[in-house]
Amino acid sequence: MDLAAENFLLIGSVLLFVSIIVGKTGYRFGVPALLLFLCVGMAFGSDGLGLQFNDAKNAQFIGMIALSIILFTGGMDTKFSEIKPVLGPGIVLSTFGVLLTAVFTGLFIWFLSDMSWTNIHLPLLSSLLLASTMSSTDSASVFAILRSQKMNLKHHLRPMLELESGSNDPMAYMLTIMLIQVIQTSTMGVGGIISSFLIQFLVGAAAGYALGKLAILMLNRLNIDNQALYPILLLAFIFFTFSITDLLRGNGYLAVYIAGIMVGNHKFMNRRNVYTFMDGLTWLMQIIMFICLGLLVNPHEMFKVALPATLIGIFMILVGRPLSVYISLLPFAKRITHRSRLFISWVGLRGAVPIIFATYPVVANVHSADVIFNIVFFITIVSLVIQGTTVSLAARRLKLSAPMEKTGNDFGVELPEEIDTDLRDITVTTEMLEEGNTLKDITLPHGSLVMIVKRGSEFLIPNGSLKLHLNDKLLLISEKKDPLKS
Repeated sequence: MDLAAENFLLIGSVLLFVSIIVGKTGYRFGVPALLLFLCVGMAFGSDGLGLQFNDAKNAQFIGMIALSIILFTGGMDTKFSEIKPVLGPGIVLSTFGVLLTAVFTGLFIWFLSDMSWTNIHLPLLSSLLLASTMSSTDSASVFAILRSQKMNLKHHLRPMLELESGSNDPMAYMLTIMLIQVIQTSTMGVGGIISSFLIQFLVGAAAGYALGKLAILMLNRLNIDNQALYPILLLAFIFFTFSITDLLRGNGYLAVYIAGIMVGNHKFMNRRNVYTFMDGLTWLMQIIMFICLGLLVNPHEMFKVALPATLIGIFMILVGRPLSVYISLLPFAKRITHRSRLFISWVGLRGAVPIIFATYPVVANVHSADVIFNIVFFITIVSLVIQGTTVSLAARRLKLSAPMEKTGNDFGVELPEEIDTDLRDITVTTEMLEEGNTLKDITLPHGSLVMIVKRGSEFLIPNGSLKLHLNDKLLLISEKKDPLKS
């Protein structure tokens, strides 16, 4: 069945519905939802129900749009106060660590290619190209797994992992593009490669910072009567940032991530609505991206390279990634413990990003591009199955997990961030009722007022004569404390 215009909406809606149901079911068993989205695409694809989607260029375009949104939203959720203590190691991991992973893995693939029993025979540059497409950790996978499992980690590990996964895609992208150019032209020297790297990084970082500032200005200065248009304005800005940075020969992925950090760490109008919209849109983009990539692959071709792909995947998980992490973090050995480095090594998840990068050799008609794509897809599945399902277990075994801090309140009430207040709930105890059972009789935290009383499923408006019961919940509002004055 082809994705014709008349059945596109029907097939698309069915795929989305099945993905959400399967993802909800898999979450109960600790299976990463993103892996299940891939499997849904494969089940509906050419080797499954027969849905035909074999256009690598369209898949690449969908991935570009999805990654721009995912990286921007990831940047918005990255608090600068949290990443500041781990900025150094995070940047080193996302640049030098990616380069080392590509080199170590590429040499191993080249070594395998010389073996008579393998069915892959890749020259050195093609081996390095294959390794480069997989050299970065996948931001969508890391963000989704850490946040869906509501993990809290010690030693600032969570912001470090999110910073690395959000900022290391540009390095892998540049390595992939550079190697494709070298393979096709054989004319680019070391100086040209280094200058291209510097231009992409510097222009991407500068554009992300400048356009992030511009986005904040626009969101706060433009008085739009319809509040629903603010997220649409930001969405247009994301695509503009990526496109204009790419035209200036900078790295668009780096630019949108930095712009997201800039926007997320400043106050702007209708912030709550924007966050809700972007969160839902990010999940939609992840589902669409993983389904499309699942449809694109032909499993019978992928299994032809299963043996070498498994060996490469195991090497990356057990040797390539840990070795690059330990070497990259040598300057920070006193700050980052051995157990932390082990955990960082384990959370080297591969996902949609390597598969999208693997479409670039296919579109460019690089020799053995199909082999590269199938190996990358197989290794992504291996990574999500082995690493994605054991992230929380690894944190517990290494004694790096911490109790999750409670956010929000049990009333589901939120106030705009422009109102400088805190909302929290407390439960009425026996000790609180010793002096009396009305609001005027109990002692509340200084400067707090009771907004609502929750008794079971019933909500009560408080007043001085309302009689409180044991286990009633009180929603308190108070001014935010200034940490400099406390």
